[in-house]
Amino acid sequence: MGPVFDHSQLRRFLADPSSWRVLVVGAGKSGRAVLCLLHKLGARVRLTDLAPASEMDKPFAGWIKENGIAWEHGGHKLETFLQAHLIVVSPGVSLEISCLKKAGEKGIPIIGELGFAYLFLDGLPVIGVTGTNGKTTVTNMLAALFKEAGRKVFVGGNIGRPLSEYLLEVTDNIRSALRAELAVLEISSYQLETAGSFRPDLGILLNISPDHLDRYDSYNDYAETKFSLFANQHVGDRALLNLDDPEIRKRMSGFPGQGEKFYWGNRLQGRQGACLYDEEVVLTFADRSEEYRLPESLQSSPCRENTMAAVLAARLAGCPPEAITKGLASFKPSAHRITRVAEIDGVVFYDDSKATNIGAVQSALAGMDRPVILIAGGRDKGGDYRLLAPLIQEKVKFLFLIGEAREKMARALDQVVSIQMAGDLQEGVYRAVEAAVPGDAVLLSPACASFDMYRDYIERGLHFQEIINSIESQAGKPKAPERLTN
Repeated sequence: MGPVFDHSQLRRFLADPSSWRVLVVGAGKSGRAVLCLLHKLGARVRLTDLAPASEMDKPFAGWIKENGIAWEHGGHKLETFLQAHLIVVSPGVSLEISCLKKAGEKGIPIIGELGFAYLFLDGLPVIGVTGTNGKTTVTNMLAALFKEAGRKVFVGGNIGRPLSEYLLEVTDNIRSALRAELAVLEISSYQLETAGSFRPDLGILLNISPDHLDRYDSYNDYAETKFSLFANQHVGDRALLNLDDPEIRKRMSGFPGQGEKFYWGNRLQGRQGACLYDEEVVLTFADRSEEYRLPESLQSSPCRENTMAAVLAARLAGCPPEAITKGLASFKPSAHRITRVAEIDGVVFYDDSKATNIGAVQSALAGMDRPVILIAGGRDKGGDYRLLAPLIQEKVKFLFLIGEAREKMARALDQVVSIQMAGDLQEGVYRAVEAAVPGDAVLLSPACASFDMYRDYIERGLHFQEIINSIESQAGKPKAPERLTN
């Protein structure tokens, strides 16, 4: 990647935006938002995207045409990259594409949407949440706690609204004070790759397990990207780390930032942070301790671990204890993350479609207190499914595999559990119902992306719930079609 666009360059940019040729790479949500922001600032902006024009969001395509913005679609042109004064790249775009690499070699500044928008925040406190799993839950939980306290909070980043979109909405003058009192941002590894000088006042690293290895050269590269959340932190900032995560523990000696460190986990061993005792989150600081009762909806794994992180972060950011107590009581965990769908004839069905990587499935299985019939598979993300073997051997009676990754998963786990293939999710559910007996749990926890069969994990989870609801309405168990493979 080339030089990063920074505050000194931002000042020059704002002095005369119309003299800057800015290229936005990628027309996803983040790309569209930053394109609008740049246009509003007066930059000479251009958009490039690999997708054909027919796939562009129609209202946005109309806006582009109406505002006379140059738009290249169906591929990238090297000369467009090399003519830019600044390139803003969307998180879904790999930095390894040849046009970006050549632009970087020429010294053209390259930054992501999050890193660019951050330069405009002008002192707004930021909480940044990253990790392989639990980001959305912790981000939303923090937002709920602060809103209970009456704080004006912007919630976004990798979920909801990009930061650029918020900047567009809150004021006509981008450089004026923002209305929010605090920003709580979910941050993906893709966003961290191009985050530039982004520096959270309070950074949270929840966990690190294999994910997105189809994008990274190695697991080490992925883990280092997650730790880069703290790289720009100064003295006075705060870093929150999960002591129970082996990858985080292994890397703490090489911690990249200067923020004061706090922890959560089963054993703090004299450190400041959060532990769990008898369904209570106990905070221990140098001068005091505090206790917060977990409501029943948050007592299972991974909700309780996520809650420890959120409560610790909220208190460090000044959220009052009474707001935390009330906020936890009313908080609803993320949809499609170990969501109980129904109990039919003594069998409980769980939708964990959001578990798109190995670590998420490990967490889901660890929290199961019933024998499990697991439905998994989808589009492979480069993970090593053998890492699931210990928990599958301990918890899972039968494994039903679907999607593009099913053969790879079967090879990794065929010595561990009884495996059957299914042609699609409905067949997998039907076979799981046939195999289940009272006292079992049927768990959809794919360990894979959904894009081979569904638009996203939400659509996959909703389809699972529809199938279960249909089964619940039937008098008896559905009959599955003939098995593909035993």
